[in-house]
Amino acid sequence: MTYLKVMNYWYDVVPLQAKMSEIKKTKPNSPSPRRPSKSGVRVQTGRNPVLRADALEPQDDQGAGQEPKSATNSIRDRALNAAFSLFREHGFSSTSMLDIVTEARISKRDLYALFRNKHEVLAACIGERTERMRRPLNTMISAPQTRDALTTLLVEFGISALKTMCHPDALTVFRLAIAESDRAPEVARTLDSSAREANIKALTELIRKAQSQGLIAAGDPAVLVARFFSALAGDLLIRLLMRVREAPAEREIVTRARAAAETVMADR
Repeated sequence: MTYLKVMNYWYDVVPLQAKMSEIKKTKPNSPSPRRPSKSGVRVQTGRNPVLRADALEPQDDQGAGQEPKSATNSIRDRALNAAFSLFREHGFSSTSMLDIVTEARISKRDLYALFRNKHEVLAACIGERTERMRRPLNTMISAPQTRDALTTLLVEFGISALKTMCHPDALTVFRLAIAESDRAPEVARTLDSSAREANIKALTELIRKAQSQGLIAAGDPAVLVARFFSALAGDLLIRLLMRVREAPAEREIVTRARAAAETVMADR
């Protein structure tokens, strides 16, 4: 060996052999498993690979500065749930973005990354809850084949629509939209198009299909839909919004739904 090779052998190979001999003496039959690094990054110094000190730190090479999608969704859900709770308890005007941040336990940066202002938060709250206020009649492929089946469907629709309308969250949504209709008319338009108009459109399409099959009388479907909702709710919603009456009990809801169905089925 040359002098350089001898020195390399002394500093690299000999300590490694001594270390391996020591390990074999302490645990001859059950060698200790190698614990992987968090990043799996190694660097070469001399002939023995060693862990780099910063390899144990979390790596941010990919997507640096960006929240994972699941984390972003979680932050959004927390923000909207907190905001809706505050809007319902204290009102929209008395709730600040800082209140929402504090209630949701998120940072201001997180909130403003999702919403530019409080009205956008309100619009998102209403938009999500109108999804729950829709009755998916439009998912039906075709209308029922008999008058009895159609009547049953109309009654079920009326019951579902009334229960949804009278739910405290739905009433809060309506009140918030009305209160901010001057400053943010788009909020009220979102509610109207996503909830009321969606239900009207679905029921109108159902009536057209039923008319084409001769199950109900010919006529303007829009007129029949108006009759249906008038018999179903009347002035109930406005009285609930004004808090001058309690939400209807189950028996009243069923009675109203049957009366609404009869207005559509009466003429033939």
